[in-house]
Amino acid sequence: MNRPAFPHPSSKSTHPTSHTSPPSLPISTAPSVMNQADTLTLPSHARVVVNSDVWMEGDSVAQFAKTALLPGCVSAVGMPDLHVGKGPVGAVFAVRDKVYPHLLGGDVGCGVRVFVTGENSKNRDAIERRVHKVWEDEPLADCDGPSLLSAVLRHGVKGLTTLEGVPNALYSLAEKFAEDEGEPGGEIGYLDQGYEQALGSVGGGNHFVEIARVDRVLKPELAEPAGLVRGNLVVIAHSGSRGFGHGLARRWGDATLEGRDIEPYLHDVALARRFAQVNRFVLAYRLLQALGAARVSKIEGTFDVTHNDVRVEEVLGQGAWIHRKGAAPAQSSQLTIVLGSRGAASWVMSGLGNEAGLRSVAHGAGRRMGRAEAREKLKNKYKRSELSTTKVGSRVVCEDADLLYEEHPDAYKPIEPVVASLADAELAEPVASLVPVITVKR
Repeated sequence: MNRPAFPHPSSKSTHPTSHTSPPSLPISTAPSVMNQADTLTLPSHARVVVNSDVWMEGDSVAQFAKTALLPGCVSAVGMPDLHVGKGPVGAVFAVRDKVYPHLLGGDVGCGVRVFVTGENSKNRDAIERRVHKVWEDEPLADCDGPSLLSAVLRHGVKGLTTLEGVPNALYSLAEKFAEDEGEPGGEIGYLDQGYEQALGSVGGGNHFVEIARVDRVLKPELAEPAGLVRGNLVVIAHSGSRGFGHGLARRWGDATLEGRDIEPYLHDVALARRFAQVNRFVLAYRLLQALGAARVSKIEGTFDVTHNDVRVEEVLGQGAWIHRKGAAPAQSSQLTIVLGSRGAASWVMSGLGNEAGLRSVAHGAGRRMGRAEAREKLKNKYKRSELSTTKVGSRVVCEDADLLYEEHPDAYKPIEPVVASLADAELAEPVASLVPVITVKR
């Protein structure tokens, strides 16, 4: 396969030599890995896609291996950003005849919306001032709450075109760029009202919205049709279904679903996915406003990927339930994105539809420090006043000091070895890098 040369970083480790996380592990794509002093053998149908220069948390591999033994699991792939959660994060599981809601957890529908604009010459100070200004307004404040929630859950982004009170610019963007979500959702009467108040909010953890600049373009023939021309400004919105998804997690718990019991859960997942897609769309609209690019004529390309989802796909010649938890879809020729940190580039990639990787890629660089560890270590290393800018010269808009330390670039792995791992495994091709300009976390 002809792929663009992707520069591999030096094999010399750049990670801290002392930390409270589990010890670093060189994990290969072979079926066996080392876990501390013991040999942990992965099931024959499981693999971890990662090059030897990517640090891996030992406990995450053990959790992944155990989860791959769930009844019905026929294939499992751990990504370079694999880490421990209630279920493994950064992993994909193909299961026959069963669905496991706990593998998706409470952030059902989480993903990324990307808008590529034709803007390329905005002043960073001016952008930051406008970001603060647009966050003072609530784009959907004039919409009737129950009607808004119903429209969003039934129709996704297209639902914004059915409501009174939606700003004209947002209406036009939704009319032009709403994806086809298929048939409208079913009954939603059992859900509490009020979730609509979270639409257009980022949420905590690793969620963010960002204005970035196209930097390196490795595949012009794939990048240019999407507007990914060096220098163009891009809006990235990474968020999920907020409290709505957590409500579904409480509803379904640790159930194992089979037969007819699967359909009600899939219905709820579809609702959460639509809610999350609208949330990201509205978040992106806010930053497009800050760029003066909230018009259809200013948009060169856009796409949305969901990395917490369950769908039927073909595996080994038969249909299987693909559970993605913190893993982005990478169907053949599909544009997807692997997120960096606020001080490192994100990478747009083009999927290769590789079944050996369950047609997926990592959703980000992955953490190398837990949140508590990051707060403890980085508060001793950086002053609060040093956190509003990054080494790449980007600005950070965030009022939560703890979150600034928890999500500091030092708490994350370097992005380049992760992307190289995915490219070397032929899961996707790197297309273009997006370097942060302004990152919003709130």
